[in-house]
Amino acid sequence: MRFIMLGKPLLVEAMSHSHQTHGTRMSITFQRHPSTYNHWSLDVDGAIATVTMGVDPQQPLNPGYELKLNSYDLGVDIELADLLMRLRFEHPGVAVVVLRANDDKVWCAGANILMLRSSAHHFKVNFCKFTNETRFAIEDAQNQSGQHWIAAVRGVCAGGGYELAVCANEILLADDGRSAVSLPEVPLLGVLPGTGGLTRVVDKRKVRRDHADVFSTLSDGVRGKRAKAWRLVDEAVPLSRFEERIAERAQQAAGSATGTEQGIELTALEFNHDDTGYHFEFVDLQIESHRRLATLTMRSPHQTADQINDLTAEAIRELGENFWALKAYRELNEALLHLRFNHIEVGTVLIKTEGDIDATLAMDTKLHELKENDWFIREVVLYMGFVLRRLDLTARSFYALMEEESCFAGSLLELGLAADRSYLLEDEAGENGIAIGALSNGSLPMSNGLTRIGCRFLHDPKAGHALAEEQGRYYGIEAEEVGLVTFALDDIDYPDEVRPAIEERTSLSPDALTGMEANLRFAGAETVETKVFGRLSAWQNWIFQRPNAVGETGALQSFGEPTTPKFDWRRT
Repeated sequence: MRFIMLGKPLLVEAMSHSHQTHGTRMSITFQRHPSTYNHWSLDVDGAIATVTMGVDPQQPLNPGYELKLNSYDLGVDIELADLLMRLRFEHPGVAVVVLRANDDKVWCAGANILMLRSSAHHFKVNFCKFTNETRFAIEDAQNQSGQHWIAAVRGVCAGGGYELAVCANEILLADDGRSAVSLPEVPLLGVLPGTGGLTRVVDKRKVRRDHADVFSTLSDGVRGKRAKAWRLVDEAVPLSRFEERIAERAQQAAGSATGTEQGIELTALEFNHDDTGYHFEFVDLQIESHRRLATLTMRSPHQTADQINDLTAEAIRELGENFWALKAYRELNEALLHLRFNHIEVGTVLIKTEGDIDATLAMDTKLHELKENDWFIREVVLYMGFVLRRLDLTARSFYALMEEESCFAGSLLELGLAADRSYLLEDEAGENGIAIGALSNGSLPMSNGLTRIGCRFLHDPKAGHALAEEQGRYYGIEAEEVGLVTFALDDIDYPDEVRPAIEERTSLSPDALTGMEANLRFAGAETVETKVFGRLSAWQNWIFQRPNAVGETGALQSFGEPTTPKFDWRRT
């Protein structure tokens, strides 16, 4: 069947196990449009945008719970992720974003507890991962696109709500004796306080450890002047001046920005979805459920290298959403999300590429040349980096198969470098190879801030930097010898090595593999991002299965019920 998904959350039957609510299997969709948002509104006035959270309790992603008190589920966050994309591509002139809520009593109560209680374990963890990726997208817009975010908090701002606020450049808290910020998960739910929020408190906001300890065990949170003194917010503003102060800070942050830059329109991606998988113009995701295996294929631009070389910034902007680098990576993003949420038993993904190496390298060069002076091309490159990081953070085993007529070049080589292993087939003509492009030397960083070549060459950074600078092509065994592929094999050894390797991987414990891969993928120094996702992979996976949280007498199960949790008091 053909999907053109737009508007209200659409639920269709899943091909395989996905989010389970009250025994019903659902397949989750990921495309939205502002005209039918249920939970967010966007108002743009020149250089200042106001993003308002107003969650409709009667519009959960799945039936079985209400989204009371501006609590959120995955559907709320899918809309927010769409809104963030539109801010960057449709409203490039926005310099300031004021983030607020439509409820004076509750700014945001965080993740919906009944949703978490009724969800399968895998969904809880994937939900946490998606929400954190969305929050890092907010920070990326601040750091890379010049957007200044102001969280204007009036009312209770708890748990995931505070995690959202703390992503902003600054937090203005109404000092009215009622408004408060909190991370109450430990005392109320018996689970880790958010990972993203907890890490940002100490690493981003530099809150003292002792203050953070008290803060994270207070179910009622911290208000007013103490919240300001403890660095939990930037200002505690008397209610009588709250609206005035929001306007002042927005105008100050906007400076001389006019907001007159014209953006492009983003429409729904079109793709075919059938029993074999998801089929886009530039991306194909084949699903073999019975083998717990998928094949992800990405194709190069349709244009020739000469045609790409002749493109101007104006011509690229005119292509808009149909420009290869934007469309192909939007399709890749969509495929990864379907893989994560709708095909949870698929554990191994084979990465393949097809197309013209020269055209792909020319695209890298063109993007690198123009990204510093053109807002659209800059945003496209930033988005490519975001999607590649989403691949890095996906809990699946990735094997890159570099076979005849492959196109592991330029940004498509990043797929091969992101893979846990890569196998290159040495063809008889000696023409099968890989090529480094202009974007691989810093334009598409990993979560740890390193390039994928730099992460691979931690043992010899100079050699890695030289490879990236040289932008060379490497064929057969040479690609293995320089360190860019795991194995280069001739046509006799290739099937004998690759087939057993795939069969072995699909037979191993998925829990052990998730932990192993998360540890190995981000070598080097840690960042806030690697800390957050490393802890999601380990701590949340663990805590969300512990009886103290999710057992029959656990805190998550007892929340809101006329019972109190009963804990196993043994520390582990």
